Amino acid sequence: MIAFSSVSKQYGRQILFVDASFQLNPGEKVGLVGPNGAGKTTLFRMITGEEQPDDGDVSVPKKLTVGYFRQDVSEMSGRSVLDEAIAGSGRLGQLHHELEDLQHAMEDPARADEMDKTLERFGEVQEEYEHLGGYALESRTREILHGLGFDDERIDGDVGALSGGWKMRVAMARVLLGEPDVLLMDEPTNHLDIESIVWLESFLKQRTGALFMTSHDRDFMNRIVTRIAEIDGGEIISYSGNYDFYERERAIREANREAAYARQQAMLAKEQRFIERFAAHAAKAAQVQSRVKALEKIEKIELPKKRKVVAFDFRVPPRSGEQVVTLEGITKSYGTRMIHDHINWNVRRGERWSVMGRNGAGKSTLLKMIVGAVTPDEGQVKLGASLEMGYFSQQALDLLDPDLTIEEQLRKDFPHESIGVLRSLAGAFQFSGDDTDKKIRALSGGEKTRLVIARMLLNPPNFLVLDEPTNHLDLVTKEMLLEALKTFDGTMIFVSHDRAFLRGLSNRVLELGGESGTDPQPHVYLGSYVEYVARTGHEAPGIHN
Repeated sequence: MIAFSSVSKQYGRQILFVDASFQLNPGEKVGLVGPNGAGKTTLFRMITGEEQPDDGDVSVPKKLTVGYFRQDVSEMSGRSVLDEAIAGSGRLGQLHHELEDLQHAMEDPARADEMDKTLERFGEVQEEYEHLGGYALESRTREILHGLGFDDERIDGDVGALSGGWKMRVAMARVLLGEPDVLLMDEPTNHLDIESIVWLESFLKQRTGALFMTSHDRDFMNRIVTRIAEIDGGEIISYSGNYDFYERERAIREANREAAYARQQAMLAKEQRFIERFAAHAAKAAQVQSRVKALEKIEKIELPKKRKVVAFDFRVPPRSGEQVVTLEGITKSYGTRMIHDHINWNVRRGERWSVMGRNGAGKSTLLKMIVGAVTPDEGQVKLGASLEMGYFSQQALDLLDPDLTIEEQLRKDFPHESIGVLRSLAGAFQFSGDDTDKKIRALSGGEKTRLVIARMLLNPPNFLVLDEPTNHLDLVTKEMLLEALKTFDGTMIFVSHDRAFLRGLSNRVLELGGESGTDPQPHVYLGSYVEYVARTGHEAPGIHN
C-alpha cells in the first residue's frame, strides 16, 4: 500500500532517516514510536507529500485516500460545528455544501433567469450525493461529534466560538467522517477526556482502513495497534504486536546487543594486544598485518541508545491533620444549569481521590472550588489543619516566566537550593545537559508541564490537587511521574484521562454527573479505579465495555 524504500532525510546537521525502509499494508493498525525530534511528524508529512525524502522513494498509490489528523488546526469560523465537520468529509462534504448553495440560488428571485441551469445542476449533484450515502451524512456526523464529547447545542453552535481544544475535536471529526483508506493520527488523545478516548478506541477498532498513529496513551495504543514501528538511529524497525509486546521485545534486543557489544569489545582488545605485542617482530609481521586488515573490515557494534532516567529522591511532605477537606452543602450553577447541588463530601489524610465524570459534569469546577479559585454559590469548603496545598492545572503553565531559561526559573523559585539539587530535579523530569539553557518561551506544552510539576514536587505539599497533569506528557515522563506520585506520602485529588495513571494512583473514586452526565449529586466509590471499573462495568461514566 504505502512503501518507504531506502529513504534518507536530514535538516541541516540533524539526520532523521538513513536508508530507512518500511511498508504499511491495507487494513493494518500501526503505532509509530520514537523520542521527540526523531522524525515521526516528518514521516507523516512524507506520506501526504508535504515533504520529500532527500534520497529514496515514498510510494503512495494515486487512488489511495489519506486522512491526516495533526496537532496544528486551521482557522475555523463562519459555520456551525456540524457544517465545519461535514466540510472536511471529502467528496461528500463538497456535494453537501454545493446542494446548500444551489438551494439558496433556487430561492433567490434575483437569480430566476438561472433557474433551468440551477435545477439541472441540482439534479446531478443530488443523484451523486444520494449514491454516495449523503442523506445519512448529517446523522453520521452528529454520531461522531457526540462520541467526541459534543452536545447538540454545541454541534449547532458557531465553530468560531470554540476553544482550541474543542476545535481539535472538530478537526478530528472531519478526518474520521472522510473514511479515508489510510488514517494518519498524530497524538489523537491529547485534547480528549476519557469518555471520548474510549469511544475513539471503539471507532478505530471497527474501522476497516489502515491506521498509522502516534500516541502517548499506553492503553489506547495497546488496544488498537497490532504492530509498532520505531524510529531508532535513522532506521524504522518493526515489532509485531502491541505496545507492551514492543517494550518487552525491545528490552530483549537491547540486552542481546549489549552482550554482543561486550563480546566484540573483548575480542578487539585481545587482537589489539597481539598486534601491539608482535608489531616489531619480523617473524610475526604477516600475522600482524593480516589481523590489522581483519579488524578494519569488522563492522563495529554500537551500544543501544538509552533514554537517560535520572533518579531523584523526593522529599517527604509535612504531616497534615486527619481531616483534609470538607464540603458542606456546596452548590454551583452556570446560568440555568445546575452543576453541583448541595454536595457533602469529606476527604481524609492519605486518600487519593480520582474525580470522574463526563465532559461538563463539573470536575475542574470542583477542584477550583477546593483550591479557592472559584467561589460556590452556596455552602462551604473547609480545609483541614496544617495543610500545604499544591495545585496543577493547564493555567499553571502561564505562571512560568517566558524570558527565563529552565535553570534560571528553578534558581529564582528556589534561591536557597544548591545548583546540584536543581540540576538533579531537572534531570529527573527529562531536562539534562543543554536542555536547562532553553528559554521557557521555546518549550513545548509537554516540557512546560514537566517543569511546573518539577517545581511543585521539589518541596512537596501534603495535599496535591491535579487537573489533567499528564496532558502532553510522553510515555516515559508519565511513567516517571506515576512512580514519583506512588511514593507520595500525602493526600491527593486528581482528574486524569490516562487509565494507567488512574489505576496506579487512586484508592477512592468520586463520580460526577452519573450516567447522564447531568446528575448534580455525586456517587462515591470507596475503592480504587480498578474496583470502580469492576463494580460499574465501565471505564468512564456512561461508557460501557
